[in-house]
Amino acid sequence: MEQVERWARREDGRLLTGRGRYVADMDVPGCLDAVFVRSDVAHGVLREVDCSGAYGVPGVVGAWSAEGLAGMPACARSAAAPPDLPPVPYVLLAQLSSEEAVAGREWPVLARDRVRYPGEALAVVLGEDRYRAEDGAAEVAFRIDPLPAVVTPSASADDSVRLFDGLSNVALRGEAGRPIEEAVWREAAVVVEDRYRQQLLMPTPMECRTILAVPEGDSLTVWAGHQAPHRLRRQLATLLGPRVRRVRVVVPDTGGAFGSKGATFPEFVAVAFLAVELGRPVRWIEDRLESMTAATRGRGQDQRVRLAADAEGHLLAYELNIDADIGAYPQLASGLPMQTAWMATGPYTTPRVHATVRSLLTNTMVTYPYRGAGRPEAAIALERTMDTLARRLGMDPAELRRRNLIPPEDFPYETPTGRRYDSGNYAAALDLALETLGYDGWRAERARRRADPDALPLGIGLSCYVERSGGEAGALHEFGGVEAHEDGTLTARCGTASSGQGHETVLPALVAETLGVDGARVRLAEGDTAEQPEGVGSFASRSAQVGGAALRHAATLLIEEARERAAALWEVPTDEVAWSDGTVHTVHGASAAMDLAELVKATGPLRVDDRFEAGMAFPFGAHAAVVEVDPELGVVRVLRLVAVDDCGVALDTAAVRGQAFGSAVQGIGQALYEGIPFDGNGVPLLAGGLLDYLVPTSAEIPPIELGETCTPGPGTPLGAKGAGESGCIGTPAAIVNAVADALPAADPGLLQMPLTPDVVWRAARAPKFEESGKFRESGESGEGVR
Repeated sequence: MEQVERWARREDGRLLTGRGRYVADMDVPGCLDAVFVRSDVAHGVLREVDCSGAYGVPGVVGAWSAEGLAGMPACARSAAAPPDLPPVPYVLLAQLSSEEAVAGREWPVLARDRVRYPGEALAVVLGEDRYRAEDGAAEVAFRIDPLPAVVTPSASADDSVRLFDGLSNVALRGEAGRPIEEAVWREAAVVVEDRYRQQLLMPTPMECRTILAVPEGDSLTVWAGHQAPHRLRRQLATLLGPRVRRVRVVVPDTGGAFGSKGATFPEFVAVAFLAVELGRPVRWIEDRLESMTAATRGRGQDQRVRLAADAEGHLLAYELNIDADIGAYPQLASGLPMQTAWMATGPYTTPRVHATVRSLLTNTMVTYPYRGAGRPEAAIALERTMDTLARRLGMDPAELRRRNLIPPEDFPYETPTGRRYDSGNYAAALDLALETLGYDGWRAERARRRADPDALPLGIGLSCYVERSGGEAGALHEFGGVEAHEDGTLTARCGTASSGQGHETVLPALVAETLGVDGARVRLAEGDTAEQPEGVGSFASRSAQVGGAALRHAATLLIEEARERAAALWEVPTDEVAWSDGTVHTVHGASAAMDLAELVKATGPLRVDDRFEAGMAFPFGAHAAVVEVDPELGVVRVLRLVAVDDCGVALDTAAVRGQAFGSAVQGIGQALYEGIPFDGNGVPLLAGGLLDYLVPTSAEIPPIELGETCTPGPGTPLGAKGAGESGCIGTPAAIVNAVADALPAADPGLLQMPLTPDVVWRAARAPKFEESGKFRESGESGEGVR
C-alpha cells in the first residue's frame, strides 16, 4: 500500500485553540458533581464511616457509604447483559483476570469492612457543584484501625500480611516455555544471573479520569474519556441490571490514556448508579492529586534472571522468574504479567526459554496496562542481562546481539514461550541504530575519557526489542463501516476510540485513499455506541493495525457494492463495471459513468458494515543511548538517544514519529525519574503532586533521533503493525545499560530504576568485582528497591 497523503491533523485546530470538548466542558442542566472520600491508610479494618456531617453543608444533595447504598453493585460481573445489547464477545478481561483469581477477592465500589490501598473510596458525596461537594466530603468522618501493609511483591510473597483472610496473596501462577534442565546451566561456558526491580509507574495522562452519566427515562447516556466504550457499555449495563434498559457510551475529546482508561472503575459504577437512582445527571472529574492517589499503576515487577551462553557468545538458555505487583484487587490485571512471560524470548534465537509468573496482591492501587503493558518488563530484563553477558565475555554488546538475532529467513518464527513472530529483519534495525548513533565514534570518545582521569565517564547502551501489537486471540477483530451520502460525502465508522492519537486524520485518509476520493469528503465516526453499535476499542497499539484494516476492508466492500448497483442500473454484468477515483464506469461498449453521489441518488442509501479479523503482529526495533555520568553527584545526562523502530507499513509517517517520540520520552521517565516513594506504613509520599513524582519536562528531553525500517506485517492487507509503545519498550534498557557502561566498577544490582542521583551515587561506590576479578551475582545487593 502506498502511504496515504498527509495533511495537518484535523483535530489540532480545535485542540490547540481551546475548542476541544472534554467531559469537564459539558454543561448539563441539573448536573450534580461527585467527590469521593478516600482512605488515608494503606491497610486497615474499616470501623466506621459517618456521612451525617456532610448533610449540614449548603448545596450537598447526598452523601453515602457502602452501607447507605444497599443496591450498589460490586465491581465483579455478576449478571448476564440485557438482551437488547448485541452479543459482542470481548475476552481481554477474562484473559487479564481469571475467575479463580477473583473468587473471594471482590472489589467493592465503596469499601466495606476492610481498606486495602491508600485512596480506596469510602464514601461518595454529591453536590450542586464541585466546590460544595468537596466541602461536604471534608465533613465525612471515618475510623480505620491500621494493619501492616506490603507494597512490593517480594514483601507480599510470604503471606505474612494477607489482604484477604484465608486466601493467599498469590492470585495467579503461570509459566511460558518449559523448565530448563540443570545440566544446561552446569555445562554452559558462562552463566550470568541478576535481579531487577521494575518500579511502579503512573500513566499520568494530561486529562485524568472523567465520567458524566445522564439518565433519560429507562435509558442512560454516559460520557467518558475511555479507550473501549463498547466494553464500558456492556459492563455498566450488566452491573446496573434491570434499572436501565439501554446504555449509550460516548467518548468525546480525551486528553491521553496510555492504557489507563480502559476499565470500568468503581467510581464509574457509583456515578452511573446514583444518576439512575436519583434521576439526575451526575459527573465525576478526577483531579491530579486524586489521580496520583487512586488511579491505576503500571509495571511493578521483581525479576530474577539467568542467561547461559557458550564461549563464542551463542545463547543457550534464558530463565525469567517474575513476582508481579497487581495491586490490592485482582480484577484488572492478575494475568497481565503473562505478557512479560510470553515475550521473554525477545529477538534472539535462544533455544531454551522458561518464564514463571506469580501475580501478587499488595496494598497499592490496582495495576493495569500502561503503555507497553508487560513488554517493557520483558525487554528491560533481557537487554540488561545481555549487556552483563557481553561484559563477562569481553565482547562488544552490539556483536553479541547481532550474533543471536533471529535471521529474516526464519520467519514466521515460533518462540520457546509460545509466540509466533510474523516478520522481521532485526539486524537491519540494529545496524541502522548503530550507524545513526555514530557508534564507533562514541566508542572512541569513551576510550579517550577513560584514559583521562579528569573527564566525566561516558557510557553507551543498546537495547533490541520485539513486542506484540493488536491484542490477544479473541480481540484481534474490529468493526468498521463506510456510508456514502447523496451530497458526495462519506462517513467512516469504526469501533476504535481516540485519546489523542490522530484517528480523525489518519483513518479518514486511509478510507479516502482506498476509494480514490478527496480526504476532506470523509468523516470519521467513532467512540459512540449509538453511532457504531459494535466495537472493541483502542489499546495494545491496535487502532491502525486492526481498526484501519477494518475500514480498508469496509471501503473495499463498498466499492464492490457500488459496482453491483451500477451493473444492475445499466443492465450489464458486474465484471464490466470498474471503479476509479470515486466513480463507477463501464469498461466495454458504450461508455457510462457515475460518481458516488449520483449512484446513491439513483439507487438509494449505500452503507456497508462488517467485522474484520486481523492477525497478531510483532513490531521491533533497536534503541541506543549515550550518557555522561557525574559519579560525585550521581547525575546522569543523556547526550543522545537513537530509536529505530519497525512498525511495518506506516499509514502516516508524522503520526508514527509522534508516537515514537512521545513513548521514548516516557521511556526516559521510567529510566531516570519516575517512581512512587512510600512511607513506612505503605502510603505514597505524593503530597507535592508532580513535584514528588517526576516526569520529564522539555528541559530533560535529550536530542532524540528517530529512524525506521519497514518489514510489512502479513496479518492484514495494510502491512501495518502497532506503533504506539516502542519507546517505552526499547528506551529504558538502553539508558540503564549506558549508565552501567559509564560506571564499569559499579554494582549493576544497585542500578535499579529510576536512576536518580542517589541511586547512581550509591551504585558508583559499591564494588562489583571480587578480588578474583570475576563478576559476583549483582542481584545480591539489589534487594528492597521499590
